[in-house]
Amino acid sequence: MRISFKGDYALKTLLDLAVKANAGPVKISDIAKRQDIPLKYLEQLLLQLKGAGFVKSKRGQDGGYFLARIAASITLGEVIRVMEGFTSPITCVSRSCFSRCADEKKCPFRSTWEKVRDSVNAIVDTTTIEDIAGKVVNGDEEDYSI
Repeated sequence: MRISFKGDYALKTLLDLAVKANAGPVKISDIAKRQDIPLKYLEQLLLQLKGAGFVKSKRGQDGGYFLARIAASITLGEVIRVMEGFTSPITCVSRSCFSRCADEKKCPFRSTWEKVRDSVNAIVDTTTIEDIAGKVVNGDEEDYSI
């Protein structure tokens, strides 16, 4: 699995909103500054996150963004699949973007790639934004500032 800036920034944005959930809507400029995400890029990213049902927005002076669902219900795997498309190491073992291979029946690597896929999914599908936010709030993650 490869996480691009898009996936990384999406996860960091959701984490920021989870940690700041009790403060009300969070201004996009504050997220951009804390997470070191270019503002224009974050604007586009938030539109995608909103379209996927992860965030909502409120207009006005007291406006900003907030989580559309509780952080405990948002898994890393769900976000990665929306932003990146898949979590498999190669498309011939992907469940979401399968691509048939000419060597599928006799490929000596297939079972290994299936194990990698299953191991990654076991982690990202059981880890939530709340789990990560708990580490930040409790100080388990060194040098992480939100």
